[in-house]
Amino acid sequence: MYNRLALPACGIMLAAGAGLAVSLPASATADPSHASRVVGHAYIDGNTAGANTVAAFDRHADGSLTEIAGSPFAVGGSGLGTGLGSQGAIQTSPDHRFLLAVDAGSNEISVLKVGHGGALRLVGSPVPSGGVEPVSIAINGDGLVYVANVGAGGSNYTGFRLSNKGHLIPLPNTTVAVPDGSGVGDVLFNSTGDRLIGTRDNPSLIDSFTVRPDGRLVPAAGSPFPAQSLGPIGAEFRPTNPNQLYVSNAHAGAGNGTVSAFSVSRHGVLTPIGDSPVADFQTAPCWVEISHDGKYLFAINTGSTNLSTYAILSDGSLSLLGSTAFTNGVGAVDARLSPDGRFLSVTGGRGHVVSTFAVDGGTLTELPSSPVALPASGAPTGLAVI
Repeated sequence: MYNRLALPACGIMLAAGAGLAVSLPASATADPSHASRVVGHAYIDGNTAGANTVAAFDRHADGSLTEIAGSPFAVGGSGLGTGLGSQGAIQTSPDHRFLLAVDAGSNEISVLKVGHGGALRLVGSPVPSGGVEPVSIAINGDGLVYVANVGAGGSNYTGFRLSNKGHLIPLPNTTVAVPDGSGVGDVLFNSTGDRLIGTRDNPSLIDSFTVRPDGRLVPAAGSPFPAQSLGPIGAEFRPTNPNQLYVSNAHAGAGNGTVSAFSVSRHGVLTPIGDSPVADFQTAPCWVEISHDGKYLFAINTGSTNLSTYAILSDGSLSLLGSTAFTNGVGAVDARLSPDGRFLSVTGGRGHVVSTFAVDGGTLTELPSSPVALPASGAPTGLAVI
């Protein structure tokens, strides 16, 4: 049977060094005299056993992060306290008024309202996830939500609708079962919301669906599609092209990481682009993020503790540009770009930190203020940036 802790990298790295000491800069905690103005916020699902929490930070114009008063915020459900090995454990609503966070230990989803100054307030009570052990959330521009559940006896994709008041409403007849032990790592919509993808790493497969107007899913002919290497985990559609999909392949062993590029037809059929998959010569590229202009892809190499940068060419094919190390060297998990695309933040599960890089095209430079400390409890995973 599938065991998340037995994963070669993406799952085990999250909790492997929870007690690892990290020397952090002075800006790692809240500083009301911070010279750079606040331009937004960042949130991390603590995945905390018992009472789950979300850590909250102000984002400053210079890219630095400072903790919001009251953080971490209780979310009502329970985390697992061990690594989820997934992408997208916390998401924002399209209007950035609400956060949706998985509570993998209590089989629930929490909805939190983003209040004045970035503080969080639970909306109602956590909602059952429609399965067992939710690990990833997708939401499209119409408020359609799908949750990936991975636990035995309830491994599936289940649909919901998010109301304009932040209530998560289950949609009948939307659950699509996947075999127990499949290890779903990510569920995501394309930018037009008419196609949905899920990645599985046991065996290595990609589920592909078209989305009906009523929110129900229709499997594409040939789905699930074989992945191009072992361990498809993180995935993202190209922001500038809803027909192009990129998937990291994490579990082929040391130095054998790759990223795949696919064309996705309007019926959901996947076709490789160019020489896909393209190697990054690193270990365990578990998570991916694509620049808002669609020109660069950043692969987060959990096993190598670095980031690889690819150029995305006009036809959608990939060209490796190189890799960038973390100055702290304590792990790399999920990643998100700031809304203006100038900064890339990455959670570091083993060291309970968030690292932030300045982005100049395909060049990444870690900020002097990085990394920033996260609460010591839990196994932080998932990152939302507004």
